[in-house]
Order: sequence, then structure tokens, then C-alpha cells
Amino acid sequence: MRTTQTSNGRVVVVTGASGGVGRATARAFAAGGDRVALLARGTEGLAGAADDVRRAGGEALVISVDVSDAKAVDDAAQQVVDTFGPIDVWVNNAFTGVFAPFTEISPDEFRRVTEVTYLGYVFGTRAALRHMLPRDRGTIVQVGSALAYRGIPLQSAYCGAKHAIQGFNESLRCELLHERSGVRTTMVQLPGVNTPQFDWVLNRMRGRARPVAPVYQPEVAARAIVYAASHAGRREYWVGASTAATLLANAVVPGLLDRYLARTGFASQQEEDRHDGPANLWAPADGRQGHDFGAHGRFDDEAVHDSPQQWVSRNRRRMGAALTVGAAGVLAARKLTGHAGR
Repeated sequence: MRTTQTSNGRVVVVTGASGGVGRATARAFAAGGDRVALLARGTEGLAGAADDVRRAGGEALVISVDVSDAKAVDDAAQQVVDTFGPIDVWVNNAFTGVFAPFTEISPDEFRRVTEVTYLGYVFGTRAALRHMLPRDRGTIVQVGSALAYRGIPLQSAYCGAKHAIQGFNESLRCELLHERSGVRTTMVQLPGVNTPQFDWVLNRMRGRARPVAPVYQPEVAARAIVYAASHAGRREYWVGASTAATLLANAVVPGLLDRYLARTGFASQQEEDRHDGPANLWAPADGRQGHDFGAHGRFDDEAVHDSPQQWVSRNRRRMGAALTVGAAGVLAARKLTGHAGR
């Protein structure tokens, strides 16, 4: 039976909500008064995320689920509807990964990354659509990465999954447009983010895993995701100057970028320290024997708190108009200068 709610906010589902970007995103939605369903494996991180949501002013619903299980995700979606009411926003964010050369990743490990990171998005999207399409409204936000366009060494399974999400989402978007559906889907492409994932991914590198610099705080990503949820007419948003630079370089000189990453991509993703943390590929790092990792990783000292590029991405039409007006002004000034000199 549906619980009576006093909140006027949206009903939002966030997968991978127990830590990192998902945790920061749940807090950001809650700050707007939304009711947030928190989906992830584990227990400690979900409990902490629920506390965060309530402190931020929202309502929390905790659902422990492995997103690679399609039926479990469907059941979770129904639980959200039964408790909070119709789903307004679904954010696909859950993932796992392996830091290792491709030849050192077993078939089972590669399959597991694909099932969680790619099929988890597929199953989440299907569950969301099952409830959104009959109402002809709702928004699905796919949390992507610069690696959805540009593969890098040592993350072949993760990059493959992110590329798959990109293609899947484009196909779905075309179908929704064809049907003139009121349901929207958009994608947010992220840079390297200061999250705990670098201490819990399966790591076979010599050093301790780290994000490629520059590193952004998860709140930067969260703000972009919340904004995209309310402005889903755009097919995607880029977060961070490094994301924009990577995607543009890959579109223009991909071969040159291959060689650059071959030289720099190994050293830029690891530190000299050894990796001693738990691996969450098969079991959550925040289970009953683990602890709550929170939203931030160990890179607070270097992480950036804002992204001017994100503002440009949101306001590209305004920027385009300003550039057009500016160019017209320059041309007019040149004409006047030319006439005056005659």
C-alpha cells in the first residue's frame, strides 16, 4: 500500500547511491525536497546515504539490490512506486571496474563488469520505462564518462561498458522521439572524480589506482546530474574542461590521442603506494563487515570544487548568441573603421 507523503518534491531513484557520485547526487536531490530511493548493494553505505538524504531535507527509501539482476531491479522500482508514488526521475549510476591490462582480466571478471556497468543501466532503464511510459512523463539520466567516447588503457572492461551505454542511450532516445513520447533520456559525461572507487576496484596494476587529473569533487558531478534531470531536452552534458578537451581531441585526432595515452595512460592512473583495499567486483565493500566509504575519496587536497566549463555547457545557446552578437559588432566596427579611413 502506498505510504502517504507530505513532501511535494519529485520521486527520484538513484542507483549506486551508497558512495561516490551516487551518494552526492542523492544528497543534491534531497536538498531540493525530493523523495529519494537509494539503490545499491551493501548495507553500511546505504544507511549512511539515507542519513544524508534526511539531513538534507528529503525522504529516503533504502533498497539493497544488485543492478545486474533484472528482476530485482523491477521489484525495486515497484517498491518505490508502492512507497513514494510514480517515479519522476531515474538516475543510472551504479558500476564496477577492473584496473588491469586486458590480457590480465578473466572472462568472468569482464562479464561481471559488463553486467553491472552496462546491463545495470539497461535493466534500470527498462524498469523506469515500465512506469514512465504509461504516464507519458519522466526523465532517465544516464551517468556517463569521457570514457564513453574515448577508451584508455587499463580500463578496457569499464570503457567497453560506457561505450555500450552511449550507443544504447542514443538508440533509445531516437525511439522516444519517434513515438513523440513525453519521457526524456539524457546523458552526463563526467571527468575523473574524487570518489572511493579507486580504493575498492579490483586492481592488478603495480601501484594504487587514482583518477586521471584534473580531479573533480563528486558534488560537481551531482550538480550536473540534478540540472540534467530538469533539462533533459539536451541529449547530453559534458562536465569538466578535461572531458570537453578529451572528446574534442578524440573527434579530431584520435590516432594522435592513442599514442599520447599509450605514453601517459599507465602512469597517470596509479600512484606508487600499493593497493590494499577491498575489491567490490563480486561483493560490496560496504557490507556488514565493511564500512561506509561516503562520497569522497582520498583526493580532497587536489580535487576541484567547480567547473566553469559546466556553466558553458548549460548555457551554450546563450554563449552562441553572445558570440554571434560579438562577431556582428566586430564586423560593424571594421566597416566603420574602413569607411572613416577613406
